[in-house]
Amino acid sequence: MASKQEYGIPVPYAPLPPSPTTQTVVVLTPYFRHRRPSFLRHLRCCFLFSAAILLLSAAVFFLFPSDPDISLSRIRLNHIRVRDSPKVAFDLSFSLTIKVRNRDFFSLDYDSLVVSVGYRDRELGLVKSRGGHLRARDSSYIDATLDLDGLEVVHDVIYLIRDLAKGVIPFDTIAWIKGDLGLLFFRVPIQGKVSCEVYVNVNSQTISHQDCRPE
Repeated sequence: MASKQEYGIPVPYAPLPPSPTTQTVVVLTPYFRHRRPSFLRHLRCCFLFSAAILLLSAAVFFLFPSDPDISLSRIRLNHIRVRDSPKVAFDLSFSLTIKVRNRDFFSLDYDSLVVSVGYRDRELGLVKSRGGHLRARDSSYIDATLDLDGLEVVHDVIYLIRDLAKGVIPFDTIAWIKGDLGLLFFRVPIQGKVSCEVYVNVNSQTISHQDCRPE
């Protein structure tokens, strides 16, 4: 069948082409994740490490057992008598008060307190007191009396005569304590010691000078 254009018949209009398809294009910009600088992580690690070291040091300082402090609080000469017949000898009596301080945060049980007196690095005699208990961060005063009668000085008799002529005799006193520290479920042995030089005036029967140092 022939169309109208073939017979010369004008066509009033031509069909319109189909509508174009509309396309939407979305342009996405690149997203960059913000990362923390590396030095901030390093700074945080250093801070945590320093805090851990500080806590560990504090724990060691407070929990690590230490020896008790011993000091000669008071010393009194009761009497001293020198005899030169038949041998050079003397009677000597000291009264001492020893202060024991427990520096730890745990209780302390000590067996005994021993005080010795010597002359020119030679021990003349000693006295031993009974034990006791010290609470944490507490102090105690222990009294001791040392009596030496008829004590003969054989090796240092020349020095003793010389000191008698001067009127002053130097004596060495040593006080030490041994015990156990109650650290949780453990018993830690500890000890403390103090040494003193005591100068006794023979004429006035008094102590003219003393010099103590912990050991």
